[in-house]
Amino acid sequence: MKSAFLLSALTALQLLGVDAAVFPKKIYGVNLGSWLLIEPWMLPREWVNMGGQQCSDCSKCIASEFEFAKAFPSTVDQKLNTHWESWFSQSDVNSLVGVGINTVRIPMGYWIVEALVDRSTEFYPKGGIRQLKRGLNQLKTAGIVAILDHHALPGVQTAQQQFTGRCTTNVQFYTTHNYHRALIWTAVMTALSHLDQDFSNVVAIEAVNEPIMDANLTPGYGTFQKQFVQVIRAVEIVLGIPVPGMPAQSFSTSNFTQALVQASSSSAFSQEVRSVLLDTAPILQGVAGQLSLDLFHFSQNRNLPPLVSNFMDINWQHNNPANPADAAIGPQIYDNHLYYSFGGVADPNENAYLTSVCNLDRIQQDANLGNSPLFFGEWGLPTQFTASDSFLRKWADAQKFSYSKGAGWIFWNFKIEISDLAGDTARQWSYLEGVKRGYLTKDPAAMNDPNVCDDFIN
Repeated sequence: MKSAFLLSALTALQLLGVDAAVFPKKIYGVNLGSWLLIEPWMLPREWVNMGGQQCSDCSKCIASEFEFAKAFPSTVDQKLNTHWESWFSQSDVNSLVGVGINTVRIPMGYWIVEALVDRSTEFYPKGGIRQLKRGLNQLKTAGIVAILDHHALPGVQTAQQQFTGRCTTNVQFYTTHNYHRALIWTAVMTALSHLDQDFSNVVAIEAVNEPIMDANLTPGYGTFQKQFVQVIRAVEIVLGIPVPGMPAQSFSTSNFTQALVQASSSSAFSQEVRSVLLDTAPILQGVAGQLSLDLFHFSQNRNLPPLVSNFMDINWQHNNPANPADAAIGPQIYDNHLYYSFGGVADPNENAYLTSVCNLDRIQQDANLGNSPLFFGEWGLPTQFTASDSFLRKWADAQKFSYSKGAGWIFWNFKIEISDLAGDTARQWSYLEGVKRGYLTKDPAAMNDPNVCDDFIN
């Protein structure tokens, strides 16, 4: 069901005749995983050929972007640029169009904003922001909207995960310093989404991918959620974009970075938001130089909708987590991830899987707590048991049946390497391979068997 804010945004755009991005009526999407943030398990042959390594403990070898950049400081930028060009290209965009994809979620590390990296202790590639601009332009031309997903946070948000960019048990994201860096990243991405035409298909920014699930281990996260939204809205106010419940501001300059500096003195914003705006100004100027973006002649007369703020839902965490719904100012959407292959969801057999997913109540549970609309931002076909082809068709249909009751779904991942080292990983983790094998229908709104859940619904 389309939410009220999506209807409002779409109606406003139609009335104004403005060409700007909004979420589609139903999200049918894929993640662009391992593009701007490599997870070596998805492309092991390429990773080894680049000079990376494989090991059972990803903190003990070159099995993350951090360790790769540390090992190859003089060639990392060239090697990663070659990867960025090849892993996601125009042919991939064409493939996504061919299977009806309307939305992508783009996982990124904080280091795509290069000035945020402490080069004395942190090791990451440079140049990704230009590739993001290139890819967004190709997606926009194809009519596909994008979620900018802050997938790997400064200081690392979850232990021992390749998706954080660094495998380590020393989790330091949940600190004042790293929250601040993440907020600057947010301000930069908000500004680019409204100022750079190649970013104009960006509909949402996701705050944090998969924070620690125990809220006792994420101090200050609820405050960060509120500041995340406040930063997005503050940048939009500087741009002249109306924000519900917040007063308009005017600035005596046509230089956007100078306007940010002026806004940093406004009593309309909290102390932390003012500090973020002030620190963002010179960093955004550097990013604009990389992208040849003119910040000197901006106008506050913008008939554009605000971006949608995006969080993992409240039920992602336990032990009395903060409710991200409490942070909302303007349009907001929520994300849930569901993988049966890691256990804890259903017994490892076909009937248990289908009974569980066909009776899924997460959308209603979230709605009861204000976390609506909800999309399923990560899911796939992997199982804890050896799955037959016939079951995978049912498994794909049943998940789509339940996830489509919300705002829609985004599959992990758009593709997986086909190689000797990757084995048959693509069979259950690649959307394009799933369509090729017939597990997933070429029309994402369709199912092989629309009655797949009839015998399992309680």
